[in-house]
Amino acid sequence: MSSYTQVTSDLPLLECTIGDHFEGIVERFAHRDALIEVATGRHWSYSELNSAIDDFALGLMGLGVERGDRVGIWSPNCAEWTIVQYATAKIGAILVNVNPAFRIAELEYVIRQCGMRMLISAPSDKNSDYTAMARDAFISCSDLHELVFIGTDTDPTRSGEFDYTALITAGHTVSLLDLRHRMNELTANDPINLQYTSGTTGFPKGATLTHRNILNNGFFIGELLNYTEHDRVVLPVPFYHCFGMVIGNLNIYSHGAAAILPGRSFTATAALQAVHDHGGTSLYGVPTMFMAELALPEFTTFNLSTLRTGVMAGSTCPEAVMNRVIDEMNMIDVAICYGMTETAPVSTMTRSEDTITQRTSTVGRTMPHLENKIINITTGETVERGKIGELCTRGYSVISGYWNEPDKTRDAIDQEDWIHTGDLASMDTHGYITVEGRIKDMVIRGGENIYPREIEEFLLHHPSIHDVQVIGVPDEKYGEELMACIILKPGVDPITAQDLAAFCHGRLAHFKIPRYTDVRDNFPLTVSGKIRKIDMRNEAIARLSTTS
Repeated sequence: MSSYTQVTSDLPLLECTIGDHFEGIVERFAHRDALIEVATGRHWSYSELNSAIDDFALGLMGLGVERGDRVGIWSPNCAEWTIVQYATAKIGAILVNVNPAFRIAELEYVIRQCGMRMLISAPSDKNSDYTAMARDAFISCSDLHELVFIGTDTDPTRSGEFDYTALITAGHTVSLLDLRHRMNELTANDPINLQYTSGTTGFPKGATLTHRNILNNGFFIGELLNYTEHDRVVLPVPFYHCFGMVIGNLNIYSHGAAAILPGRSFTATAALQAVHDHGGTSLYGVPTMFMAELALPEFTTFNLSTLRTGVMAGSTCPEAVMNRVIDEMNMIDVAICYGMTETAPVSTMTRSEDTITQRTSTVGRTMPHLENKIINITTGETVERGKIGELCTRGYSVISGYWNEPDKTRDAIDQEDWIHTGDLASMDTHGYITVEGRIKDMVIRGGENIYPREIEEFLLHHPSIHDVQVIGVPDEKYGEELMACIILKPGVDPITAQDLAAFCHGRLAHFKIPRYTDVRDNFPLTVSGKIRKIDMRNEAIARLSTTS
């Protein structure tokens, strides 16, 4: 039996634009909560949120933004992010998500690469002087015509600069009828979003997503989570990433549910307090976020009884952590979502009827209206069930390409429209997929292919280990050797490589036992919470070279 699945659905794909679908939801749930921003105490019903979106959309049109123009947003999470997301969708502008961790060189690269005409920037905070960097980019990038500051605490000082109020005022020259005409011009296959994928080599690529890509992906995730207008979803994950704006906003607002924003960025306390105070029924996060929440000394003081579900995505979740989330956080129906920006993003997902084992050891089954297969990384042939190979996806969710980079598009998407994920995976007889790691993270030691996840899952059973990541480091004899990067539980004694070898002896094959250990306080993370193994590998190589 080959490692291939195709999943159909009684529900057809949505063939409308994001704006049209949202307005249909507003008609049904006009007076229900849509958006709650905990930090500021602001809240919007669906009717109020739609009015705020229309005001911003008119402002964009009043400043001359046309269908297909690229409009960047550079900001941590806030209510305005959501308003901008839906306003640009309504007028057919392409929203460009700019990572809030970017600095001036990275910001300018994105502006120039996509020909961005407007940048919407957050006010400065303790982490980033957004205002100064945005102004520097405005001066140096000739494509940039307007700079808009979220909020009213930044005074526009140059021609082309606007604050939020000034942008809304610009919309007074445009009517709602003009907006309706613009919306009627749009199609579901129009590009509507550019997401710059974080690369470990070279510059990031702009994944080009359409209304059809991301609206349907969000909708079907919500269907599998059994979302209704009664759900209240706590979103501590970043909007600049698909996790926040698709699995989050587009999912929530395609079902009439409410989005609750705990803060500009993630803190474990704020996330659980939002659930406690606002009756959250669903909570999102990458595994490291859930681990931080479970580790809070005051964890048991939060009322989490309203939770029933949530989404865990971004990286593989240790089985022990998933079980604690289900047992101690009341998230009985928590789902694992897997995918990549280039697949809008979710291509596999667990279902509520899945067993605990299926929801803790796999990334679920293929999403409705999609296909997945696993191929031999050398020959390209589909492998038999149970064999490890590269996971490939095909269907409505796959990007139309990378912005202005046809060669890189051809490298990722083959002639039969399969996108190659770069992930190693296996598929069981029932179609459940297990991700074994990245092809680039696979360690080849003396001719043996070693998949770090297997070792990480085993080492998490060590009584002193809170979290662990296994990486490969260069070795003259074997080509590569294993290093276990470890975060210890509070108050325990340090662990040496000899201690770890003793724990593994007789329980792991000898070539899977890490030769080195690196005890550390944290792991390097992307803004979306993914662990950057490449950074740990580079640090380890530098350190080992000084001790050899």
